[in-house]
Amino acid sequence: MPLKVYINGKLYDKDDAKVSVYDHGLLYGDGVFEGIRSYGGKVFRLKEHLDRLWYSAKAILLEIPISKAEMAKAIEDTLAVNGITDGYIRAVVTRGCGTLGLDPNKCSDPQVIIITDRIELYPPELYKQGLEIITVSTVRNHPAALSPRIKSLNYLNNILAKIEGLQAGCIEALMLNCRGEVAECTGDNLFLVREGRVLTPPTEAGILEGITRDAVIALLRKQGTVVEETPLTKHDVYVADECFLTGTAAEVVPVVKVDSRPIGRGIPGPLTRDLIERFHELTRS
Repeated sequence: MPLKVYINGKLYDKDDAKVSVYDHGLLYGDGVFEGIRSYGGKVFRLKEHLDRLWYSAKAILLEIPISKAEMAKAIEDTLAVNGITDGYIRAVVTRGCGTLGLDPNKCSDPQVIIITDRIELYPPELYKQGLEIITVSTVRNHPAALSPRIKSLNYLNNILAKIEGLQAGCIEALMLNCRGEVAECTGDNLFLVREGRVLTPPTEAGILEGITRDAVIALLRKQGTVVEETPLTKHDVYVADECFLTGTAAEVVPVVKVDSRPIGRGIPGPLTRDLIERFHELTRS
C-alpha cells in the first residue's frame, strides 16, 4: 500500500501528493518546515518542534492556517494511517500560490503538508566507527541576513556545503561562520569534548538551535557534565578529545576525523559512546 501524504486536511497517495508550480515554496523557497522523529509510536519532542515551526512562520510573516493542536493530530493520524511507529515526519508550510513576482501578499492558500516515512541518515556501522568530515569553504549564512533560527525551505547554503563535502568523499561537512568560527554541519549541530567538559557553539555563532541539541545538553547536565556554549575555532576541533554531532535524523553520531586529522585516538570516545546509549534509552524507553 502506498504511503499517504497529508495536504490541507486530506490524505493523498504519495504519487498523487502535489502542489502548484506557482507555489512560492517551490518558486522561492518561501516557507518553513520541521523534521521530527517518532519512536515506538510516540512523537519525540512534538511540542518543541511545533513551537519552533510557529516561531519560524511568525518570523517570515506566514500565518499557519491550522492550530498547533490540529497540526499535532494531523501528524499522529498520518503516522497511524501509514502504520509507522518508528519513523521520520516532515511538516511543511508553504506560502501558497502566487504570481511570478516576490510579493507574498499576492499569495493565497498556504499549503500544510505532512510526510511520514522511514529514514536512516547514516549507515549503522558509522555509529560504532565514527564519521570523517571536512571543513568546507561555503560559509554559513550571515545571521543578520537570514536568521538561522528560521527553519526555512531555502536550504541552498547547506546544500552547497553538502556538495563540497560529498566531492571530498565525506557525507557530512563542517561550516564556519562569517567570523571564521565553527558554526554547524550541513544538517547537524556539533559538540566537542575537552578534558571532561563538553563544548558547543552558541546560537550567536549562526546555528540552528536544534531540538536534539537541547535534549542532549539536558542529558549531559543531568549527569553532572559541564556543558559550555562558547565560540569555537577549527583549532578547538583539532585538539578535542572527542567530537560528535546531533540532529533529528542523525540522533548522536561520533566524529573521529576532521580535515584528515584524527580526533583524540581516532575512535569514538567514552563520553560519546555513553551518550549514544543514554539518548537511545531516552527516545525508546
